[in-house]
Amino acid sequence: MLRSLQVGLGAIAALSSLVLANTILAQSTVQSKFKGNLTVEVNGLQNQKGLLCIRLFNESRGFPEGEGKSTKRECVKITEEPMQFSFKNLTAGSYAVAAFHDVNGDLKLNRNAAGMPTEGYGFSNNPAVKTGPPKFGQTVFLVAGPNTGVKIQMKYGT
Repeated sequence: MLRSLQVGLGAIAALSSLVLANTILAQSTVQSKFKGNLTVEVNGLQNQKGLLCIRLFNESRGFPEGEGKSTKRECVKITEEPMQFSFKNLTAGSYAVAAFHDVNGDLKLNRNAAGMPTEGYGFSNNPAVKTGPPKFGQTVFLVAGPNTGVKIQMKYGT
């Protein structure tokens, strides 16, 4: 009797694990199919010269400047402040944004001889920038609802 009780409990445990695994799989499938919209608001531009460029990343590879590695990128003429960018139908998940004020219109963040940016820059979550660009993990946020908003405060070197 004890042996059949152990076998019965083992079968229940195995069945419970299978049900839990299927539930988690179903939830992740639903999440991966969910689409949401992202609005990025950029404040603190020094002037309206040039372009404001923004890159949206869904992984750390290439962040923040990786040409061709960003999920989406866009450069637009600065017309007002705050500037807003909209990204529609993003798959639910983790994202990070890098922005820069391309004053001379060459489509890259210019730097001085010491490697410090000579044009304005900013990141989602507005992390402190000391000796180099922040890591993806410092700037990451979730798109998990129908509408997500992120604000970036531009920084300029002295």
